[in-house]
Amino acid sequence: MQLDMKQLCRMATAFVLAAVFALPQNLLAEGAAHLVSPWELQQAAVQASAVRQQNLEQVQQFLWSEKADKALRSAHMNPQQVKNAVATLDDAELTQLAWRVNKVQVDFAAGTLSDRDLIIILVAIAALILIIVAVR
Repeated sequence: MQLDMKQLCRMATAFVLAAVFALPQNLLAEGAAHLVSPWELQQAAVQASAVRQQNLEQVQQFLWSEKADKALRSAHMNPQQVKNAVATLDDAELTQLAWRVNKVQVDFAAGTLSDRDLIIILVAIAALILIIVAVR
């Protein structure tokens, strides 16, 4: 019994197809390592949420101070509108604003800033918040 080239190709193709269909599909998928596991994704989301909440609280605490309220009113700005607008900022904007608020508070506590400087910075931050929200 002689095998010609055509029969040999048919047998090889049948063997390869049988091997491919015989292997479970998820075996090949499990072999490829996931870049990020679902648990890591969940942890990253929880951490991002905690950071956002911390930044939000820091900015709101700054804006809800008595000095901030007086400064906003003296600049003819609605303090409640500014406070409401803070919650609508995205994570990057809120992080940047929280960093600025922290720097202002540290500088003020260290005596580097006067009350007048604090008022000017506060009004600028409030204006920035309102502009960002208005642009959206």
